[in-house]
Amino acid sequence: METKEIYEKWCRRADRDPDLTAELAAMRDDEEKIRDAFYRDLEFGTGGLRGVIGAGTNRMNIYTVARASAGLAEYLLRRYGKDASVVIGYDSRIKSELFAKTAASVFAARGAEVSLWDRLNPVPTVSFAVRYLGKKAGVMITASHNPSKYNGYKVYGADGCQITSAAAKEIYEEIEKRDAFEDVRFYGDAEERKTEGEEQKAEADDLMSGEDDLLQGADDLLSGPGDLLSAPGFEEADRDGKIRYIGEEVLAAFLETVRKESVLFGEEIDRNVSIVYSPLNGTGRIPVTRILRETGYTNVTVVREQEMPDGHFPTCPYPNPEIREAMALGIQYAEMNGADLLLATDPDCDRVGIAVKEPEKKDYVLLSGNETGLLLLDYLCSQRKKHGRMPARPVMVKTIVTMDLAEKIAEDYGVTTVNVLTGFKYVGETIGRLEREDRADDYIFGFEESYGYLSGTYVRDKDAVGAAFLICEMFCFYKTRGISLLEKLGEIYRRYGYCRNTLHSYTFEGEAGFGKMQEIMRNFRDRAGINAEEPDNERRQAAESPNAERPEEKDGEIRNVMGPEKTDRAFGGKQIRSVLDYNEGLDGLPKSDVLKFLLEDSASFVVRPSGTEPKLKVYISVMAETKEAAEQIESGIVRDVERVVGTAES
Repeated sequence: METKEIYEKWCRRADRDPDLTAELAAMRDDEEKIRDAFYRDLEFGTGGLRGVIGAGTNRMNIYTVARASAGLAEYLLRRYGKDASVVIGYDSRIKSELFAKTAASVFAARGAEVSLWDRLNPVPTVSFAVRYLGKKAGVMITASHNPSKYNGYKVYGADGCQITSAAAKEIYEEIEKRDAFEDVRFYGDAEERKTEGEEQKAEADDLMSGEDDLLQGADDLLSGPGDLLSAPGFEEADRDGKIRYIGEEVLAAFLETVRKESVLFGEEIDRNVSIVYSPLNGTGRIPVTRILRETGYTNVTVVREQEMPDGHFPTCPYPNPEIREAMALGIQYAEMNGADLLLATDPDCDRVGIAVKEPEKKDYVLLSGNETGLLLLDYLCSQRKKHGRMPARPVMVKTIVTMDLAEKIAEDYGVTTVNVLTGFKYVGETIGRLEREDRADDYIFGFEESYGYLSGTYVRDKDAVGAAFLICEMFCFYKTRGISLLEKLGEIYRRYGYCRNTLHSYTFEGEAGFGKMQEIMRNFRDRAGINAEEPDNERRQAAESPNAERPEEKDGEIRNVMGPEKTDRAFGGKQIRSVLDYNEGLDGLPKSDVLKFLLEDSASFVVRPSGTEPKLKVYISVMAETKEAAEQIESGIVRDVERVVGTAES
């Protein structure tokens, strides 16, 4: 069906949210808007759904949410029968509560047991609740740290981990079988819904009997679109006892579990420090301030303008603690209060960023996700080792784009490093494998450069509540001993070498942008000497030596080793020594459109399209003797990368 036909169908049938009715009417004469909203279905994958809020098949709205929920419900019913059950949570974003209740209505209509959080909640509490309550799945309505126009639908399995690729494929197939209007029922809908022809006839009859009222209603919607007070069928499902609510009991159990992640083991610390905290208008305010208060941190100031939930994020349009703009107001508060430490969590409270005061200059320094992760890893390992609490076969998990320096720290403590693809779900899957091998206690830490951390196995996703708790403990531990976090970080760099890691993101919106990113990935593969005409084994560019000229066998797998004719390719003056193409499923990892370029002198970069945003991401890592030398090398790599991306200045 052409996009215009799909649009017309939505105009006729998408009548259960007045905002959508108004938006559809407003775009009638804008072919570009219609095409972008309807040229594809919002893609469902291991991360669920994520997209711009609005009307259309390529948007987040009650119909795309309901269709996804119907597909997930069918998957659960087929797999678990009468035991099908789901936990549903939601963050502070625009329409998050509406979408959560929409999902609840659809699950209830299909007979699945629904447990809905009675308040907005952090994403790790959904993972926790699935495990704690023994449910078969979890849904979190969130778009994490994306701008306010986005929302999403995140799915967890019975283990509390984001769904696997195999599960996502099965759910996707169920979703694809369903038309959003004819095959999806809300609670209370008739078992057999009217066909479009029957609805058109009914609408025509209604129009003949009350044309003036209908036209007046359309005028009202266009002049001031409203919002639904509740999702279709939700109130009826609630009245009929089909909705169970999750509240204080589960939250208290979650916080108690987080407290047990302390590694003080009886050591005393001075918690009389000044902390500024910002939830960035998200879900972190109650759980973060509560756990700090309950564990003895009494001097915590919350950034007032960012304290209460607000999906418009009025003070920081991009509520991501990775970027300085999101931390700016918090830094102002820290300066006014003379604070020792600044914490900020993203809207769904699974990422945390920090800033610390530089002792000599009195300025505040933002630590990167890599730096905070290194500090936490070293702190956890040193405390476990000192107190004899290190497991016999300890494991640390990190993503392939996270600082390789972490492996050196882990090795020093006798900890095995497991590298996984980008996305914390792969950390969760690794914990699951350890659990099945009766080795769950061997897991001591997992992190990714994008400010996600997890020290225990109580959830299977990154947790900013637990991370904030441990960061404050670590900060006070060192401060009690006269050491700042910056001094500790400097000590780590002196011991293992200076490492600079940076992230560069390039935005490509819409259908054209999607095609552009695919073209850029082809260009990077061309630069590496990888092309689709070569046999698979020759596309596996995982060289250990730049001088080998033939495929070699390593660990039972044939990998192409780049010949000398390809070593003249360079980025920032650093020759390419080898290229890992994860599109071929290297090292036992699932296939993923990711390239890792290993350059001379321990420099490297990873390039991949984002799975959740219309962005191409490039992660650069440089080792050098000094910070200045690392910055110079990194800038040269950025320059050459941007020539391939097509954004370099002429």
